[in-house]
Amino acid sequence: MSAPMLQLQDVVAGYGPVTVLNGLSMEVQAGSLTALLGRNGVGKSTTMKAVMGLAQVKSGRILFDGRDITHCRPDERAALGLGYVPQTRDIFPSLSVEENLVAGLKRFPSADLEQAYALFPRLRERRRNRGNQLSGGEQQMLSVARALLGRPRLLLLDEPLEGLAPVICQELLEAFRQLANEGGPAMLIVEQQVQEVLAFAQRGVILERGSVVHQSDCAMLRTRDDILDRYLGMAIE
Repeated sequence: MSAPMLQLQDVVAGYGPVTVLNGLSMEVQAGSLTALLGRNGVGKSTTMKAVMGLAQVKSGRILFDGRDITHCRPDERAALGLGYVPQTRDIFPSLSVEENLVAGLKRFPSADLEQAYALFPRLRERRRNRGNQLSGGEQQMLSVARALLGRPRLLLLDEPLEGLAPVICQELLEAFRQLANEGGPAMLIVEQQVQEVLAFAQRGVILERGSVVHQSDCAMLRTRDDILDRYLGMAIE
């Protein structure tokens, strides 16, 4: 197996005096779809923020393509190929859909906008609408599309389905599958809708108290009601 695209090695991280991650070690392979799972408050979002440079890493190392990025700025990490879609979406509410997307182009050609519209036809229909005129699901599509326009090699998705109608969830998951089938970025996804994400992802990593307690193929994890019940309080039907 080739070297991992992303490695977290004994990472201790948090915010100020508060420690959330306690010696977390995990890997993400190039081209893979990895689900980061666990109950609320176990450190999933903090893991994402540590990777992007938005949480304080107190010890340990984070490597991206073998390069130590532990102390790199968020913009440096983005330039290396990390994309991030936060829970808060962080679109520009007063800008139009197209203006939001143009902001995500960075150094890439405007022709890339067509790829975003092809992936999310709803955005093409609403390209003149302001961000604050979109539904929650449309805002999430916009946030994902804008991140993709930076051409990331690893896309971090933090609760992309949270609070969305089932039909929108399915549209987003179908877009993620299309990206994967077309050789798009590797994805690390945090999601509370466990059944959906286990059916989508290839690898599952479960956190408890800021460290990894289980990792395996999602196909196998779906059959392990004991693990799902113990760490997630659920079982797959």
